[in-house]
Amino acid sequence: MTDDGSEEAGPTRPAASGVTCMVLAAGSSTRMGGSNKLLERVDDVPMVETVVRAALASSVDDVVVVTGEDRDGVEACLSGLPVRLVWNPQHAGGLSTSLQAGVSALPTGARAVAVCLGDMPLVRPGHIDALIRAFLTDSEGFIFVPTWQGQRGNPVLWTVALLPKIGTLTGDVGVKALMDRHPAKVREVPVDEPGVLTDVDTPEALRELT
Repeated sequence: MTDDGSEEAGPTRPAASGVTCMVLAAGSSTRMGGSNKLLERVDDVPMVETVVRAALASSVDDVVVVTGEDRDGVEACLSGLPVRLVWNPQHAGGLSTSLQAGVSALPTGARAVAVCLGDMPLVRPGHIDALIRAFLTDSEGFIFVPTWQGQRGNPVLWTVALLPKIGTLTGDVGVKALMDRHPAKVREVPVDEPGVLTDVDTPEALRELT
């Protein structure tokens, strides 16, 4: 309460970005040699938790996590975090099924989706925010992809204008297929760290990282 009897303003809430982050954490880790890569520890934290915490620290409004293989283990890692968990019972059908499961759980009013992969623990909140800034200032772009020294990486942000096309994807196919179909709508967003290129899906990649 202020001296004149009016209520004192509280901390200013950040403006809504209209962007939901979808973390894909449903894969079967076939190249990891038997273990679930998403539960492997990076700096003593399960890999999938690192990815989700980066998403939560960014400017997205919501975080949806799509689980599949080893659902219980992945969900246990994320217990207590403010995320929406969506199980994809069709996860063996490939990446497209997880995208479609995540789309079904998007909140009303979402304007865009930033898709993060659960095996990319070097993606930072700033990488996601760079995509959001590009989206908010470019009304003509549909797909925003980070680049490091000219190489395209992940996460990829796409607007809800593409939602109907997500339903046309089949098998182990993701948004890259839509990038190939709509090159004029793709915007490359340079970032200042190479973590957007680093995925950890083999024991060798994990050893190199840790």
